[in-house]
Amino acid sequence: MTISAPEARGERASNWRARNQVRAHAGRSLFAFLFAFATLLAVAFTAHSIWSYVIAHGWDTLPSSIGALVATVLPLFAVAIASYALLQSLKSSKEKDIYLGRAFGAKASDASWKAISYSAALLIICVFAWFLVVNDAAVSRTFFDVALIAKSSATVLKAFGTNIFIFVVSVILILIWALVVAIARTLPGDAGRPIRMIAIIYGDLFRGLPAIITIYLIGFGLPLTGLPILKDLSSNAYAIIALTLTYGAYTSEVYRAGIESVHPSQIAAARSLGLSYFRTMRYVVVPQAVRGIVPSLMNNCISLQKDTALVAIIGTIDAFNQSKIIASNYFNLSAVTTVAIIFILITIPQARFVDRLIERDRRKMRSGM
Repeated sequence: MTISAPEARGERASNWRARNQVRAHAGRSLFAFLFAFATLLAVAFTAHSIWSYVIAHGWDTLPSSIGALVATVLPLFAVAIASYALLQSLKSSKEKDIYLGRAFGAKASDASWKAISYSAALLIICVFAWFLVVNDAAVSRTFFDVALIAKSSATVLKAFGTNIFIFVVSVILILIWALVVAIARTLPGDAGRPIRMIAIIYGDLFRGLPAIITIYLIGFGLPLTGLPILKDLSSNAYAIIALTLTYGAYTSEVYRAGIESVHPSQIAAARSLGLSYFRTMRYVVVPQAVRGIVPSLMNNCISLQKDTALVAIIGTIDAFNQSKIIASNYFNLSAVTTVAIIFILITIPQARFVDRLIERDRRKMRSGM
């Protein structure tokens, strides 16, 4: 059966209209509005619960009143966005012009997704705030006792100096030791095979051991050996040795990845100019390798900073051990929360610095393409 030209054109036009019909996104917009309104009710209920708790305990009501007002206004913003999405969806469904209809539909879709996103974020904050005040604010009193945090912060900060000392010394030793291990791992030829095997065994061993076990074995094991010098070291020294051995294994792999990323032609060119293997590594390979692995090295430093708290297991009076002493005296964990806040404040700038380094490398790669 043959189809005439007018019928074919009519069929193509029908198919085009079916594929390119206007989408008003009415269902999504309606869901966004209902979700935003439900979030408003949840936030209002939580703000009222917090305000009632403040009134019942005779605290200053002005900050809580301002907080409750702000908490109620924020979900109203999400409701306003959802209402705008409903309006744009309605315009899209009534618009005769297909292009204007699509424009209104796109605005409705964007606004509805924005309202859903903001509402979800507010709902998560609302659940957390409700968790803090439920059961007569048991969670707040246990973990966020402001009076105890203020009272113990000076003592905890003083003990945190031990964590800083262990971190600084460890990171210097790790960077040097890991580079030695990485170079040993990449030694060429049959002559370097025994050293390569030892470096491989070391890396596999200390990457397989949890850091806390390494610290425990060295912190309590070396004093029992009776070896000269080693048996008389301080707990800080044992912690530095354990962290250096543990993170040296991880960092050596980062170094090795950077060394292997340098093109072999660089090494061949250096050797053809008469440089020895070690001079080639020093002047050609390592400088190029380090530039590419700085973000990974910084991530290891962030992990090392946090793991300094593990030295508490061998009796080192660091911030965590000091906070545990305070917690046992007051039967409250707010001092431990102080330590957590300090670690967060220390690590967040480092994490943002790593993000900037990664973004800088991405821009360089884009500009070189």
